[in-house]
Amino acid sequence: MIPAPQTSRRHFLQQCATAGAAFGFPTIIPSSALGKDGAVAPSNRTTLALIGCGGRGTDVVKNFLQDERVQVIAVCDVERESDRYNKGIIKKAGTLGREPARRLVDKSYGTTGCATHEDFREVLARKDVDAVQIATPDHWHALMAVAAARAGKHIYCEKPLSLTVAQGRFMSDVVRQSKVVWQTGSQQRSDIHFRMACEYVRNGRIGKLKQIRVGLASDNRDNNGCAAQTAPTPVPEGLNYDFWLGPAPDAPFCPARLHSNWRWFYDYSGGNITDFGAHHFDIVQWALNRDESGPVEFFDLKATWPAPGSLYSTAPSFSFAYRYEDGTTVRVADKQDFGSGIMFEGEDGSILSMRGKLEIKPDSLRKPLAEKDVRLYDSKDHFRNFIDGIRDGARTAAPVEYAHRSITIAHLANIALRLNRTKLRWDPAREQVLEDAEAAAMLTRPMRGPWQLV
Repeated sequence: MIPAPQTSRRHFLQQCATAGAAFGFPTIIPSSALGKDGAVAPSNRTTLALIGCGGRGTDVVKNFLQDERVQVIAVCDVERESDRYNKGIIKKAGTLGREPARRLVDKSYGTTGCATHEDFREVLARKDVDAVQIATPDHWHALMAVAAARAGKHIYCEKPLSLTVAQGRFMSDVVRQSKVVWQTGSQQRSDIHFRMACEYVRNGRIGKLKQIRVGLASDNRDNNGCAAQTAPTPVPEGLNYDFWLGPAPDAPFCPARLHSNWRWFYDYSGGNITDFGAHHFDIVQWALNRDESGPVEFFDLKATWPAPGSLYSTAPSFSFAYRYEDGTTVRVADKQDFGSGIMFEGEDGSILSMRGKLEIKPDSLRKPLAEKDVRLYDSKDHFRNFIDGIRDGARTAAPVEYAHRSITIAHLANIALRLNRTKLRWDPAREQVLEDAEAAAMLTRPMRGPWQLV
């Protein structure tokens, strides 16, 4: 790989403003792009590059495109351009990949200055990039995040944080040592319903906790409409499939493997236990003031598995429980009577927290918090909160260590389920599995060369 030219950030942004004249493009540029009418001048904006231009990546970057303090200057993906599917039918042609992302950025700014890259290392070599948004499949997060932190780039990384417990620990340590700003895409930390639920639990509004129930959706949904296309086929033009696999085991290409369906392959992710579990376990940790700790035991483990010969390898249906040292028990299932959310059950009442909903019973418990009560970190916009951290030094809502501890719960549950264990004991202080060498060995996984986390 030949690194991209290392132009300065200020020089690059000045070039963007005059690119139209130099290359024959229209030279009418919105005044906001030039810093007029009270807008932030390009030379004073935080420059950001998107790494991973799938559906989630492009959805999230739209939030940064609306932040007047940010200038998205580059996009990176191993796929040039593809289509978004919905139940087997093309929903939008040309919506995934680096070229659609580039068009999105250029249209937003009314310019033609957004660069494209296939190799994320080219992005990290650029001196004009302040921050990166990582929205790749999970098996790439650790390698990219560690390289970005060591390159001095601030990082917004999608959840689930890591593919393994060992990767998460390594990521958190490197980010701390590098002193870069980090935000995990656990946006429920910036949702008033979840924050209020955690504050009510912390302040004992529902009395002593009896148990917590977590509802997660079932796995193995056909997200890309190509789940039936499992036969090996030629790699589509414009897709660097070997680079997409990266550190994951070698495997023949088929359409069923990519575009969100990768979540149901254990080589790339951990199913919905890691996907939505990353959100809900994070809120449980927050409510219990366990952000830098975790449970000590997993039990009542049950799962069904895909039929023999299926490409998918995560459990489509599951249930398990985990317990903290003080006895607080959390029960998790893909089917709960309230759907996807978190139910805190106490001796005096209950709180159900879901996206867009906070249900407190009895209603008499719904009273404003007093000045003396515990109040939690208040972020009203998860994406602006990240930029606040870069520009003002403010702590972000979802630090990397919190994300590591939350996703560790999901990884341990997956390990116990895959090994068909009745129980699994965990030491959250030393981050070690107790008395189970086979489970302990699964805290890490080998990476396909030449990709290594060192």
